[in-house]
Amino acid sequence: MAKTILIVDDSSSLRSLVKMALTRAGYAVIEGADGREGLARLEQASVKINLIISDVNMPNMDGITFVKQLKQLPKHKFTPVIMLTTEDEGAKMQQAKAAGARAWLTKPFNPPELLDAVSQLATA
Repeated sequence: MAKTILIVDDSSSLRSLVKMALTRAGYAVIEGADGREGLARLEQASVKINLIISDVNMPNMDGITFVKQLKQLPKHKFTPVIMLTTEDEGAKMQQAKAAGARAWLTKPFNPPELLDAVSQLATA
């Protein structure tokens, strides 16, 4: 069975690009347009979410707040998170790490680099 990855990003075109790379590599993908929708998708999911890829800057709920709230959920406390963002500010990276993010990739992303990080972090 394919591992399932949740992509949380307000850019539908970026979600499509990431989804294309992931599905070609054999992953199943669920999408959310912001942190609130990402949390809703987690609650609605009927399968285990093996990894989350989230943007930092989004309306309604930003990525760091999303990760903080995600880590409060017992079912998802240990679900790894990759931040995929245009941000390259050290302070934001530290905030994301403190919230529970495991990796930080910048946009525009390199599909092989993304897939490498996903393969290393996606839980069984």
